[in-house]
Amino acid sequence: MGSAKAKNSNSAARKARIEEMQRAERARERRTRILTIGASVVVVAGLIVGGVFVVKSQSDKDDTASDSKTSGHFVTGKDGVKTWKGTLGRTHVAKTVKYPTEPPVGGNHNQVWMNCNGDVYAKALNNMNAVHSLEHGAVWVTYTSKASKADVDALAAKVKKTPYTLMSPDDKQPAPIMLTAWGKQRTVTSASDPNVDKFFAEFVQGKQTPEPGAACTNGLSQ
Repeated sequence: MGSAKAKNSNSAARKARIEEMQRAERARERRTRILTIGASVVVVAGLIVGGVFVVKSQSDKDDTASDSKTSGHFVTGKDGVKTWKGTLGRTHVAKTVKYPTEPPVGGNHNQVWMNCNGDVYAKALNNMNAVHSLEHGAVWVTYTSKASKADVDALAAKVKKTPYTLMSPDDKQPAPIMLTAWGKQRTVTSASDPNVDKFFAEFVQGKQTPEPGAACTNGLSQ
């Protein structure tokens, strides 16, 4: 009984923390939009007065952005979780990034994230978009064709009720079921493996998150 109460309490606390982060992120986005619009008006007015109008979009910058290489290696802890020791780039790029792991645990990525508000995808994802979701604090569940249907269905049900998670097939990965967060990864034996709950509890909006509270909606979806 005590264990159940503690689990419920921890779950409620985590939910409240995520909701507070989401409110802060929405407020930050509103302030950013207002500042951006104001700055744009001033810049455009100045350019028109000078007789010159230049448009330089963020996408143009991405096309020429240098790709800081991800370097390092995994270190496996006693709990079975692999932690990336080294550098994980965080630059937004338009060109294709080749990651040293599958699924990737971080690195340079596309400026648009995959929706990760409990989203379950039927097809493999573009790693560059999924990595952006990891940057926002999401846990990414992936599986191969070797995973049983029962496990896939059970994991999908868990993901659907958990904010800041997403799930997709990935036949390029080395194990049937894998869990990934920014800089963190582990293999689990099944949906009922207790390490699934442990990984979610620690890394959904966990301390490893580069951008806590950043949006997991209004991104890409299949």
